[in-house]
Formats: sequence, structure tokens, C-alpha cells
Amino acid sequence: MTSLVVVSHPDPNSLTHHVARATSDAIHAAGGIVEIADLAAENFNPRFTEADLALFKGKADAPADALAEQERIDRADHLILVFPMYWWSMPALLKGWIDRVFVAGWAYEFTSGSAFEKKLDRLTVHLIPVAGDDAESFERHGVYEAFRTQIERGIVEYCGATVGSTTFVHESDTKSRGALAAEVRDLSENIAARVAGLERVGTAAYS
Repeated sequence: MTSLVVVSHPDPNSLTHHVARATSDAIHAAGGIVEIADLAAENFNPRFTEADLALFKGKADAPADALAEQERIDRADHLILVFPMYWWSMPALLKGWIDRVFVAGWAYEFTSGSAFEKKLDRLTVHLIPVAGDDAESFERHGVYEAFRTQIERGIVEYCGATVGSTTFVHESDTKSRGALAAEVRDLSENIAARVAGLERVGTAAYS
């Protein structure tokens, strides 16, 4: 199995990057093939420009940078998105990547007669949001349900892909380094097992 790990954080020493590296290492150790897309380091442009609008209107092909990202995803069986939670959602950089890459004609398509075709049904997506708040706060404020609606259903499932797992890392600023290290090790091994087709006992997909 081939996995593409997409990380969206400007600081390579951040917990978000640590989670991405740990997950990549675990998949590689389990015999998988891994490619990492570091959107900040690669200077991906998240702005939806006139070229993207022309594509949306069916008047042009995909811009070269968006096409390159689509080709990366086409090589993968599993797409793993690792990102910090900003205002209870994903960062603008990652949202812009999705806006420009998951476009009509590649991720989905309205065919003749207005039939809707989901085109990413071969892809499994794993989501790893890193959050400063605790789980109780997210539950109390309805963040989990909003995340399911906006991201799992509104993006991943809309395009026909399967949500393989969603694993939150909570209290990123307040937990001890030891506690975070153990949590990251467990989640990375769990996702590696899922990528390899092995369900680990005692791990939750949504935590």
C-alpha cells in the first residue's frame, strides 16, 4: 500500500510535524510506501486564482501545481492529513489545498443528465487534527459533529473516498511530553495497522 501524508504547519519542529513523521515512520516500518507533502515548506499557494476559476468553469485545464498534487494523490491508496485545529477547523493552507486540488472533473463530476459521479472511491482518508482544547470541550461545543459534517461528509465522502479514521490529539499545549509521546506512538501504529489492513484491538477511530 502507498500512502501520502500531507502536513500543514509552518514550524517543522511543531507537534503536528512530529505526528506526521511518526505516522510516516510507522507505515514505513510496517512495509508500506510513504510520500510526505509538506505544504508550507513546498510553498504551496492556497489562493483560488483566475486559473482555478477558469478550470471550474470548464474553460481551462488544471494549473500545473494543482495537477501535480492530484498526481501525488493518484499514486496513493491512503491519504493522511495532519494539521492543527484553527478556530475549530483546518488551517487556511490546507483548506486552500483542498479547494484547488479536489476539483470537478478529478474528485467529482456532473455527467450528462446532471448525474453526479464520485471519483475518489478508491481512496481511504485518515484525519489527524492536533488541538489545544480537551475532548470534553469539543464534545460540549459540538465540534466533533461539526467536523464530521464539514470535513468527513462535506469533503471526503462527497468525493466518494472512505474515512479510514479520525484521531484527534487533544491538549497539545498542556499535556506532558511523555503523555504526548505515548499518544502519538499509539496513534501512528494504529494508522499503520489500518493502512496495512490490520485492525488493532482497543483503539478508537474517533477519539
